[in-house]
Amino acid sequence: MASVQELQPTLGAAAACRVLGLWRGAPARQQASLRRAAFVGPRLPRADRPRPPLALDTLESQALLETLNSERFVDTAPAAVHATLLDEGRYLGSVRTMYRLLAANGGSRERRNQLIHPAYTKPELLALAPNQVWSWDITKLKGPVKWTCFHLYVILDIFSRHVVGWLIAERESAELAEQLIADTVGRHDVEPGMLTLHADRGTSMRSKPVAALLVDLDVAKSHSRPYVSDDNPFSEAQFKTMKYRPDFPARFGCLADARAFCQEFFAWYNTEHRHSGIGYMTPYSVHYGTAQAMHATRQATLDGAFLAQPHRFKGKKPQPHSLPTAVWINPPATDSTNLNKPQTHTLN
Repeated sequence: MASVQELQPTLGAAAACRVLGLWRGAPARQQASLRRAAFVGPRLPRADRPRPPLALDTLESQALLETLNSERFVDTAPAAVHATLLDEGRYLGSVRTMYRLLAANGGSRERRNQLIHPAYTKPELLALAPNQVWSWDITKLKGPVKWTCFHLYVILDIFSRHVVGWLIAERESAELAEQLIADTVGRHDVEPGMLTLHADRGTSMRSKPVAALLVDLDVAKSHSRPYVSDDNPFSEAQFKTMKYRPDFPARFGCLADARAFCQEFFAWYNTEHRHSGIGYMTPYSVHYGTAQAMHATRQATLDGAFLAQPHRFKGKKPQPHSLPTAVWINPPATDSTNLNKPQTHTLN
């Protein structure tokens, strides 16, 4: 490839740099670097920068600094000090000079105490079977007219993706969330101390009634980090599946319409929807332990197809999608200590 030096006599320096995709000063900088690298011998120290001829002298700088630090102006911005002095017919220096002088003497900084957010721990949750980690969230469904909506509460088992409980209401409240959680835990075979309930940091999720209920039920609580939607991926994905359905309406006429739609949707989602995250099984089959039999049926069907026409599979025995063995929210970083962990199936 031609260099700038080869093209420069014909095209000129600027055109040669454009042809080679370089900025115009690149050749000069490269030559200077080569000269510095080739230099052998002691290097002379740089001379001190001469004092600018227009700079304030020592007495003028001292007078300006004393004025800025005086009781009258100690809490006033330099621009306001400059304007006030001009109104009084005095000029001690420019605004930039005031800032420069204050910075040199430690008088220029952010005066407000900035809010320092605490370091939130990233939640790392592992489910090896149903009813070990549930995720819950609240989403809004548009009502009949603008600025109206209904609130849909959904609790999801992250291992099976089975919706274990839901509720729709005209408002969001901690009392409704408490009722839903208590009813859902009571309907399922949840052993004390084995369940973790994960949610984001909404007001209902962090409310005292919900926290007290979880203590009574011996259910551990977990929360997402602020403004990190990826910490609650399974609930977010479930809401997207619902709202991207072809029959999802733009608005619901009333609360009864919204409740009827949700009843039909969650029945389909749990018992008919083949979920990619659980080997294209239904959430119901994984949650209640029938997925293994379905997996065996799929394997038998593929074995029969392979025996009938193995050439269509290029001699390689087909396998159905594997079932989940472990599901993470924020799996830990992979290292040598994690090599023996079970196979994970995650959304995050």
